[in-house]
Amino acid sequence: MIVVLALALGVTYLVLHKSDSDSNKAVEKDPALLVGSKTSAFNRSIAGVLTAYFELSDAFFNSDSSRISASAKNLNVAVDSIRFDQFKADSSLILTAVTVAQSIPAEIVGLIGEKTMEQKKREFNMITADLYSLVRAVKYDGNVIYYMSCATAFEDSTEGNWLSKTTDISNPYSGKNKPGTPDCGEIKDSLRFRTGE
Repeated sequence: MIVVLALALGVTYLVLHKSDSDSNKAVEKDPALLVGSKTSAFNRSIAGVLTAYFELSDAFFNSDSSRISASAKNLNVAVDSIRFDQFKADSSLILTAVTVAQSIPAEIVGLIGEKTMEQKKREFNMITADLYSLVRAVKYDGNVIYYMSCATAFEDSTEGNWLSKTTDISNPYSGKNKPGTPDCGEIKDSLRFRTGE
């Protein structure tokens, strides 16, 4: 009888312990972030940043110094207006996105303050890197964004990257008026974070 009772208690303990540990595992798991976890206000604010960035890229392509400064200021305002309060994600992802976004204004100030076009373009390259990271972090699900690269964008043959809303190569580092190859570049990545894709 004692053996049967001990056996029954042992089985009960194992059953209860297993279900307790299973429920603890379920609680510990973070739910997967859904792609469509942003509000339309958040998406509009990111679209505004991209629009301002594309204007800046176009100003570089046209080698228009005054337009570069004006577009950089517009980009700064757009970045400052990102609606992170409308970004529904886990706190670590929000922190990552906010940290990346906060680094962009410093690069914009650097771009505006630089004296030579070469240095302005180097700052633009850093802005591009930050914005590319931001778009990927928040999984922007608006229009497709193309990440492009030219292996010899700078005088020292350093690579330069930029974002584009089309597959056409309009290299902001060479520009349309610079002798050489304004169409130097290739698509390195395309960002499309649609729900269900």
